[in-house]
Amino acid sequence: MTKKFQSIKGFYDVTPDRQRLWRFFEKEALKVLDQYSFEEIGLPIVEPTGLFVEGVGTHTDIVEKEMYSWEDKLNDDKLTLRPEGTAGCVRAVIENSLTYNGPIKLFYRGPMFRHENVQKGRQRQFHQLGVETFGVESPDADAEQIILLSRLFKNLGLSNIKLELNTIGDSEDRSQFRKALIKYFEGYKSELDKDSLRRLYENPLRILDSKNPTMQTLLDKAPKLVNYLSDEARTHFDLLCQNLDLNKIDYVLNPRLVRGLDYYNRTVFEFVTQELGSQGTLAGGGRYDYLIENLGGNHTYACGFAIGIERIVLLLEGDVSHKGIFRPDVYIVNVGSKARKLVFNIAEELRDLNVNTLLNIEGSSIKSQMKKADKSGAKIALIIGDNEVEKNEVQIKFLRRDSPQVTINYNKTSLYIKENL
Repeated sequence: MTKKFQSIKGFYDVTPDRQRLWRFFEKEALKVLDQYSFEEIGLPIVEPTGLFVEGVGTHTDIVEKEMYSWEDKLNDDKLTLRPEGTAGCVRAVIENSLTYNGPIKLFYRGPMFRHENVQKGRQRQFHQLGVETFGVESPDADAEQIILLSRLFKNLGLSNIKLELNTIGDSEDRSQFRKALIKYFEGYKSELDKDSLRRLYENPLRILDSKNPTMQTLLDKAPKLVNYLSDEARTHFDLLCQNLDLNKIDYVLNPRLVRGLDYYNRTVFEFVTQELGSQGTLAGGGRYDYLIENLGGNHTYACGFAIGIERIVLLLEGDVSHKGIFRPDVYIVNVGSKARKLVFNIAEELRDLNVNTLLNIEGSSIKSQMKKADKSGAKIALIIGDNEVEKNEVQIKFLRRDSPQVTINYNKTSLYIKENL
């Protein structure tokens, strides 16, 4: 008996019904990115392991336990399937001198890979749309990206999404804050969970991001980073908030928001929803002004974010208003040998007029084809049989509105349909 194969745990197929929603998201995202003059860059899926160790951070969950890494036996290169996109984008900016002529705004899309527990909204292969701005020190760059995201969610028809905002200051601010956190948590070691104990001396800021319900009171009483900010970092954040207020962008200040990657400084933000359970972060990002320099480039101001495409699609699936996207405009029902000789010509004429046309090529009965036409979501059923061919006619039935079925001349079919969609 032939062995039956299944996909690997955490790697999945995107079936046609979900792919329609995926395409809808990409269509709207590309339109918005064009409106804001971001340019697309293509990036490799495989990068040097050291890029993520140096870029993402040695003591992050990604580097410690989530990366798919191996050594290439041909040349002993240490390689990794990319777990996130920013480090690779920064590498490309440095390697191709993309900021030589000044600031640049980029975006990329594609699969990322992390070895983690599989659950709703969290897979081992997942897809992101990443957006990055290089070379702009002003908080206007941060504001533009947040405003862009707000517009995108509005265009997608998504609601019940909350923007959480924070500043984590600069390295010196965090150094002082880190000492205060360690001192505070050392007094409550018995109340820290295993992950928090592991992070205490390596990355204590990540403890603040813990979702462990038994630790929330302890976290609420922890020192606040806002009390350790420099004047420059505080002014940067105040100007960002003023810009968002002027543009009527609602947000919630979350002093415990730190994000999970070491390269962030100053602004951090997340767009979150309650509709996906524990995996409610739809998009997140912030500023990373020192990453390019840390990876061998010249000091360059930068900020960016990533959107989890699977989570957006999960939200779109729950909205009935998106059920009909990417449906055909016209379904061609045809029966008889004479009719079948003409229907391809009709279909191509309609497509020349940018009319999405589904031609039945199965040869089933008219009754069966009409059921499929209705199920397809098409607005019009074009019906042609041998009798219609002899009379040089076609039948037009409107499937989504209360209009009588009409008979028209075959030669006028395409223009009539185009005018009546």
